[in-house]
Amino acid sequence: MSNTTTNVASTASSDNNKRGAAILTKEEARFARRELRRHKMTAFALVVPLLVFISFAFVAPILTMLHQGYYSPVVADLIPQTLEKLESWDGQGQPDKRVLTSMAIDLKRLAADRTSGKLAAEINRHKPGASSMVKSTARKLRRKDDADLAQNGAALLLAANKSWADAKTWQAVQKAGKIYTDGFYLTALDLERTFEGEIQIREATQIYIQLYTKTLRMALVITLMCLVLGYPLAYFLANAPSKTSNMLMIFVLLPFWTSLLVRTTAWIALLQTNGVVNSFLMELHVISEPLDMLYTEFSTIIAMTHILLPFMILPLYSVMKGIDKSYMRAAMSMGAKPIPAFLKVYLPNTLPGLSAGALLVFIISVGYYITPALVGGTDGQMISNIIAFHMQQSNNWGLAAALGTMLLILILTLYWVYDRFVGASNIKLG
Repeated sequence: MSNTTTNVASTASSDNNKRGAAILTKEEARFARRELRRHKMTAFALVVPLLVFISFAFVAPILTMLHQGYYSPVVADLIPQTLEKLESWDGQGQPDKRVLTSMAIDLKRLAADRTSGKLAAEINRHKPGASSMVKSTARKLRRKDDADLAQNGAALLLAANKSWADAKTWQAVQKAGKIYTDGFYLTALDLERTFEGEIQIREATQIYIQLYTKTLRMALVITLMCLVLGYPLAYFLANAPSKTSNMLMIFVLLPFWTSLLVRTTAWIALLQTNGVVNSFLMELHVISEPLDMLYTEFSTIIAMTHILLPFMILPLYSVMKGIDKSYMRAAMSMGAKPIPAFLKVYLPNTLPGLSAGALLVFIISVGYYITPALVGGTDGQMISNIIAFHMQQSNNWGLAAALGTMLLILILTLYWVYDRFVGASNIKLG
């Protein structure tokens, strides 16, 4: 009994000593906090370059794009006085002479500054055909005297072009003069706002909703084709001997070592009218005349499937490699047939890699630009090609920004739906 009491006492004493050793003095606690703070600052300093790069190369362009989508100060900067006088106009009939005279004076100034083309382009977006009207009027008024314009500016403006008497022309000027507008986003949805402020379907050609639908459909087809081609290959690589799988994996990674431009132009050589595919089929007498395969939706889907296939294979392979082979053997030993055992045992274990590959391929294909531009032609173009057109050729940066913003919202919405029903936590790249 005494020995037991002695052991309990010694154990309690040992625990008290440990607790006493664990209690730090104020100086030691201060030093520990200082060291922890120093380690945190060091870790943050190492991450700062990455944060700066992401902010400069990713966050800033997106914010700029969002800003450009609703901010359009060009017309307001070119003809501020005319827009100020136009505010009292009710939108019916011809504006009063003060507005016409102010526009005549502004057009002469813009012609002298060689900036009338900017005004013409902005107004033309709201009223097709107005570009030539503005430019020709500016050229005619450039030779007029300032005093004459101040006295008879309204008559000279109407004499230069009768379209200035049309209320729709001035409605277009007033719409273009708004600094903050939702017009670009409405146009991206094939909508427009009337002069009274009501939203309606655009009277002009409706193309953007069709392009979004076409882009999503093509991206879905590309994703399914990559899945059909990549899943069996990933399964074979995961279950093949190491020597064989390593050698074949080189061929999967080989496209990453080849220029994207080279891979795309190779498909031009294959699919063109006198290309390899048509020549081969005609030699075998399968076809009597060349098929139109290049510059079509078909060529875009085929080329992009080839380019994006590794993005499906690699996540699948990395997940399949970690699946225990005894699962299938155990299922079949308990009487399951090979196909039901595969569908109920093996396939569910590959869903993380399948989800990752499908999401990667789908999102990349939705925003792809180079391949559709080179092999797609008119029929195989996607929404990214139209965005590039407005940025590089039509110089309609506002509409390009609105289209890009809508595409970003669409992708985020699809990702949210995926996370809602499947779960983003199930995505695994290895």
